[in-house]
This record gives sequence, structure tokens and C-alpha cells, in this order.
Amino acid sequence: MGNTIMFLLMALNTALSSKEELKTTDQQTNTHHINVERQRTAVDSLYDEMNLGPVLKYEAFRQAMEGRKELSIHNKDIMTVIDFSMASTEKRLVVLDLEHKKVLFNTLVSHGKNSGENYATNFSNQQESLKSSLGFFVTENTYNGENGYSLVLDGLEEGINDNAKARYVVMHGADYCSTGTISSLGRLGKSYGCPAVPREYAGPIINTIKDGTLLFIYADNPDYLAKTHLIHQPNVLMAQFNRKQRLDIADEG
Repeated sequence: MGNTIMFLLMALNTALSSKEELKTTDQQTNTHHINVERQRTAVDSLYDEMNLGPVLKYEAFRQAMEGRKELSIHNKDIMTVIDFSMASTEKRLVVLDLEHKKVLFNTLVSHGKNSGENYATNFSNQQESLKSSLGFFVTENTYNGENGYSLVLDGLEEGINDNAKARYVVMHGADYCSTGTISSLGRLGKSYGCPAVPREYAGPIINTIKDGTLLFIYADNPDYLAKTHLIHQPNVLMAQFNRKQRLDIADEG
């Protein structure tokens, strides 16, 4: 009887050890699968080389570069990205020199009166909506109007922002787009739908981006992504994995 019990205990221990070993092997296989890094793209490399992390979200940059690839633009070297997923109190306008891999401007920019308070969450292509529009625009000519030196913007996406010129959505300087307004209101002042910039930067920015450069307004907005034909969404799991990888790298740094 004693030998039988001993044999059964040894057999049970062997079975448990084999099961644990199999579990460990499976875990190692899964870990290996999760940690396989996807192939880096030219957009990834450019984002890192230009050190854009502190001034521009990767996804905003990626989407801007997607549209840039699809559109015929006179001057593709200069590109402006406005990130309306950020609060109005943050510097959410970035002008990039892609040829020389430089950040030329990074400053405040206002959104439309009816798009939201500190955050822009509502967007429209309709006249008199007093809302901002998302998507891709091309810059055109300049003029001096009631808001001073201004830049005409032509919306390139039908049904999304192609009423921009009819709505007089232009870039211009504004006194309400200032740190002083943030101090008094807790947010920037709001426009009638125009991307208004600080008065002191209006001239330099407009002169840099006028005459045929690309401007992209981003907001991490599902409705826009469902309508646009210019942006190809990556696999969701791959996007989540890539975001985790970047966070891990940032934590290690």
C-alpha cells in the first residue's frame, strides 16, 4: 500500500510539473508575440528625427502626412497642423518645415464660438454655424480686412470643410487669442470659426504658410474619420500596440 501511494504521489507531481511547464511555455510564447515590434515607417522616423513628441501628437502628425501624400499641393515642404484635441490654453498650432526638418512655430490658436469652451468638440461645414471645421485645407492669398492681415483658406474635403471660403473661414490675428485672455477667462477667446492666432504671430505665420501650403485640423473625431477619404486607419490592435511601445520608451527615458 505504501509503495502504491508513493507511486501515485510521484505521478501527480510529474503531471503538475508538466502542466506548469506548458503554462510557462505558453506565457513566453504570448509575451514574445506581444513584444514583436512592427516595422517602422518613414513617418515614424521623421516624427522622431524632428523631435515632435513635445509639440505634436503622433496620430495628428500621421494623419496629416496621410493627407499630404494623397493631395496635390503646390508647396509640400511647409505643413501646418492644428490639434483641437488639446485645450485652448495649450499651444496647439504647429508649423513644420519638412524639408529642413524644423519646427517653425508652435503657438496658441482659437476655435469657433459654438465648437466648445476650453475644448473644441463640435464641428460644422455649415454657414453661420460659428463652428470650426476639421480636415485638410490649402492656403491661398492674403488680404487686409476687419481682422487685419488675413489668409484665405480653401477647404479640400467635400461635405467636411469645402464651405470654408463661403463662410469666410480665414487665419488672422486676434487680441482674444492671448495668454492675457487665458489668465482672465481660463481659456482662449473664441472666433466665428476661424483659426485665429496671437496678434504678434499673425504676420510671420501667414507669410510663412501662404500661397499653397497644407493646413490640417485634427481632433481625434470619429465622425470625421468616417467621412474623410484621405486618411487610412491602421489596424486598431496595431495602433494600440504602437502607442504602448511609445509610452514604454518614454517611461524608460
